[in-house]
Amino acid sequence: MRILFFTDNLRAGGKERRLTELMKSLLPVKNIIFELVLMSRDIHYREVNELNINTHYLIRKSKRDSSVYWKLYSLCKDFKPDIIHCWDSMTAVYSVPVCKILRIKFINGMVTNSPQKRNISNKYWLRAKLTFPFSDRIIGNSLAGLNAYKAPPKKSVVIHNGFNFGRINGIVPRNEIAEQLGIRTRLIVGMVATCSAAKDYKTYFEAASIILKSRKDVTFLAIGNDTDSDICKGLIDKQFSEYFRFLGRRSDIESLINSMDLCVLSSFSEGLSNAVMEYMALGKPVIASSGGGTNELLVDNQTGFLVNQSDPEQLAVKMETLLRDEHLRNIMGSAGKQRIVKDFPIEKMVNKYIDIYNSLLLY
Repeated sequence: MRILFFTDNLRAGGKERRLTELMKSLLPVKNIIFELVLMSRDIHYREVNELNINTHYLIRKSKRDSSVYWKLYSLCKDFKPDIIHCWDSMTAVYSVPVCKILRIKFINGMVTNSPQKRNISNKYWLRAKLTFPFSDRIIGNSLAGLNAYKAPPKKSVVIHNGFNFGRINGIVPRNEIAEQLGIRTRLIVGMVATCSAAKDYKTYFEAASIILKSRKDVTFLAIGNDTDSDICKGLIDKQFSEYFRFLGRRSDIESLINSMDLCVLSSFSEGLSNAVMEYMALGKPVIASSGGGTNELLVDNQTGFLVNQSDPEQLAVKMETLLRDEHLRNIMGSAGKQRIVKDFPIEKMVNKYIDIYNSLLLY
């Protein structure tokens, strides 16, 4: 079986982590040969380079660079894949005609979120409508995402993200992280997410300010691409600036999460959040915005709390509830870890992908 994985980039992010973990797990599988195609040279996951995967770069000269079609066609003529598995909407658009001409099975993996805007003004929605009819399988990492995109049920499959517990080996102790970051407070709260339109740092920071008006024993972390930017820093109340740390993109995510007493994900649109999964796998209680795939992962009042979107007052109340109750934090954190171990291990995710690949070749 020959598979061509095709994605826009391998920058730090949820789908990028999922693809990286899948490729690592597939390397020892004897009957699967795969190569990787990227549309950017940005690779933030260092382990990808260590895998020695045959990697091709199809770099666009413009947003409508039609030469990518011909480059992909030529690559497929040489590699002769049985399956092209794309991981985002633009690579889906490029894959469709090549798959049809060369009679290659096409897996459309673009469903990684649950869009609120569902019309042709949303470019992702439009690409879904253009590519779904030509897809042999459509894989989403949440049922909410497939439903939001109105993916045809007969060819759609949910494969939830899986967590590789090997990632928590060699974690840096909490006291060392606190020392590195100059944290002197008793408690640490954190949010791991890119500072982007889909993530609601404004609400997170507003809730933090509400907390800091009544107590000064908490430091709040912002971790992810562009969280160290002036735009992100400009969202906080300056009078509390000493209680915030803007860390930008980091490679030691597991150690940073391990240092936290509770973890937050304030957002507008989610598939199945890798950040929430990481929080839970590390035994941390979670507070996250309700909606999308988050409701398929976090069990409200058991592994943490679901809160309304863009509601800093409610978020602050739930944060305060956990900050003042260490016993509740431990109970919820333990329940979250048990849920990941039981229902979201990396092996379960990988086996489901292999089942899909095998079923397509028998189809």
